[in-house]
Amino acid sequence: MSSQRRLVLGSTSRYRAELLGRLGLDFEQCAPGTVETELVGETPAARAMRLATTKAIDAGAGLANALVIGSDQVAELDGWLLEKPGSMERAHEQLRVCSGRAVCFHTAVCVFDTASGQRRTHLDLTRVHFRQLGPEEISRYIAHEQPLDCAGSFKCEGLGISLFERIENEDPTALIGLPLIALASLLREAGLSLP
Repeated sequence: MSSQRRLVLGSTSRYRAELLGRLGLDFEQCAPGTVETELVGETPAARAMRLATTKAIDAGAGLANALVIGSDQVAELDGWLLEKPGSMERAHEQLRVCSGRAVCFHTAVCVFDTASGQRRTHLDLTRVHFRQLGPEEISRYIAHEQPLDCAGSFKCEGLGISLFERIENEDPTALIGLPLIALASLLREAGLSLP
């Protein structure tokens, strides 16, 4: 790959930036400016993939020779989308509803090659099985970790792990928001040298 080739993370998420940093690559972050609309009849998995691809393309607009990474995650409980709560009350309600149940996290990643126009994609499915949670436990957790900017109202890389019975997935980084195993493979396919 040319030394002039840029690697761009089409996201301002600190969680995704920290994950991408694990690969030891030089990259820059760029806000994609994508409007995250919901389409009628769209499945959560399709929404995650559409938004990841759109973010990569939007962030790559005007870049001549770059690999642009877009990612999106949609949390679903029995067809109900779990958005970022934004408030303590909504976080408490989300965790109350998730108590004793399994939540599916659809995490999509797209690597957009601005030189060729090629899009490489992957979709990860993670199932998080919550243990039974009492109201006091939920309140203590939210007060401690303040997960108001996280879909599902928890941070699995922190104290949120104590809320679960088990996690089923192929890539533990996917639940945080960027599936690194798949991303490393996509970047190698695009010509990047990774160990």
